[in-house]
Amino acid sequence: MASIKFNNSNGQKGRVTYNADIVSGIVVLSLQETEGIELVPSKSKGIKLCFEKEGVFVDISVIAHYGYSVPELAYRIQQSIKQMVESMTKYKIAKVDVHVQSVVFPAAAPVPNTEEGTESADEEGKNN
Repeated sequence: MASIKFNNSNGQKGRVTYNADIVSGIVVLSLQETEGIELVPSKSKGIKLCFEKEGVFVDISVIAHYGYSVPELAYRIQQSIKQMVESMTKYKIAKVDVHVQSVVFPAAAPVPNTEEGTESADEEGKNN
């Protein structure tokens, strides 16, 4: 479990404790809002978090969609995670490593296979 202590400006002292699953959930949310990627289908969803004094180190594995610039996707992922985690918690993001596991290509449109199309091709062959 990760925890952080902070002092409010009104003089109250307290301790806020975040479960690592909460931070992981925020990371998942930021990834779901990023267009052009999918989460890796695994129990951990391809997310590894490490809480250190310098901040949170995030290691992400994603699947990119064909047609998107991989460097641009990685940059958007890094910025989205940093912005969301830092705005929703008091943690600072030290580093976000993005690993693109694969690229998903769009499914090819099936070619209609009808008897009518076959007959017209046969007829064209007979006319020649």
